[in-house]
Amino acid sequence: MLFPLVGLLAGLLFGIGLTISQMVNPEKVVAFLDFGGIATGTWDPSLGLVMGAALLFAAPGFYIARRREAPILGDRFDTPQRRNLDGRLIGGALLFGAGWGLVGYCPGPAIAGLAFGRMETVIFVAFMLLGMLAYRRLTAPGHDIAYGQ
Repeated sequence: MLFPLVGLLAGLLFGIGLTISQMVNPEKVVAFLDFGGIATGTWDPSLGLVMGAALLFAAPGFYIARRREAPILGDRFDTPQRRNLDGRLIGGALLFGAGWGLVGYCPGPAIAGLAFGRMETVIFVAFMLLGMLAYRRLTAPGHDIAYGQ
């Protein structure tokens, strides 16, 4: 019972942080990503402070985690083992970045943004879920683009 409760509290804290920092506001995100002021007319660097603050809090956590055998509520750390870049990773990163830059949403802030009831957020999350389902179906055994084939 403790593990789901901690997960819920962590998710709530994350969502509150995204909301306070305005990361759930797509116009703010697009203005931050618009370095030349081409799309919005002005560049808004304030989200850089949010990202910098996140690093200040995350860095000590990663430092402590590297010195521990296992997390407090788990048997082991689940860290990525692959270190190589491939076309799938680069393509996914490009697709993510293009989507974030065009509409101002990425998965976490979009889900947190559902609380505000904006129709464009609902549409984004619905299509994000459809994309995840399509990916899962296309990468199932027997399809040509399955991982490792």
